[in-house]
Amino acid sequence: MMPSAVYPWQQAVWRHLLGYIELRRIPQAVLLSGLAGIGKRRLAEGYAQALMCHAPLSDYAACGQCQSCKLFEARTHPDFLLLEPEEPGKAIGIDKIRQLISKLALKPQFDKYRVVIISPADSLNNASANAFLKCLEEPTARTCLLLLSEKPSRLPATIRSRCQMLSCEAPERNIAEAWLKQQGIAENYPVLLSLSQGAPLLAAEYARQNFIDARRECFDIWLQIAENKKNLVAVAEQWQKPDGLELSVLLTWMIGWVADIIKSAFQIDPGQLLNPDMKKPLQALAKRLELKAVYRFYDSLLIARAQLSTPINKQLLLEQVLISWSQLNNR
Repeated sequence: MMPSAVYPWQQAVWRHLLGYIELRRIPQAVLLSGLAGIGKRRLAEGYAQALMCHAPLSDYAACGQCQSCKLFEARTHPDFLLLEPEEPGKAIGIDKIRQLISKLALKPQFDKYRVVIISPADSLNNASANAFLKCLEEPTARTCLLLLSEKPSRLPATIRSRCQMLSCEAPERNIAEAWLKQQGIAENYPVLLSLSQGAPLLAAEYARQNFIDARRECFDIWLQIAENKKNLVAVAEQWQKPDGLELSVLLTWMIGWVADIIKSAFQIDPGQLLNPDMKKPLQALAKRLELKAVYRFYDSLLIARAQLSTPINKQLLLEQVLISWSQLNNR
């Protein structure tokens, strides 16, 4: 992975990482944190390749040509390990950590560093996190652990305190828009970046999946529920079909809509809305809904989203959310 493969907004963190190599002060563990969709994985892989490269460039980045780089790019490097859940949203179980500990007990096969990427690190459950602590407390020679996390606060303090922490920030709006244009995405920048919280990779993914159209359709149905024009149980069933949207996405959209209703009630500049393309209907809702009740509903949405990480009946959870929304509009 050549330096040009690092995204434009990652240059400062990238130089910081290469500085570790230049000073020969490689941290045993680095925690890269930041929003989804800003390129933490790509950054970590670039650093991993640089640590393992046999003929690094003058700035200590990987050459891309040596045996190590070719093995890395082919995903067959014996000193590169990737730990991730079996399925998105699942935990990294203790068995994987036990396997990692066994592998780390052996010396790296090459003379350079061995690198382990754990993504997302906050998917370690209690048992696996406690077992992983052994890797940090008893470090092995020439081994670097790279932990990636959107929510580092979910990691135990005992793990965080043993890592060098680097925050990967979302880029400035003009940089994000310029990058989206380079990807052939020609419109809806403000909405895409608002939906993705300014994360360009996620914004690009939303554009490819036509998220704006799907979101608008859901919003229209949400308004019809408020007007008693839709059967909310039928809507919940439709939205929870296997080919439907993730409930986490739906709840995040609703949280954004309600946040904008609150902002509109205080006559905030429309440019500050999370959903600027829905300004008029949101302002209309703000005028007729009781603000205290809107606040309570907003809190209930946050609680509902937090419950998604627990064993819960998602169909019933969504039905309850829609019932609360309907009741809020029919007080």
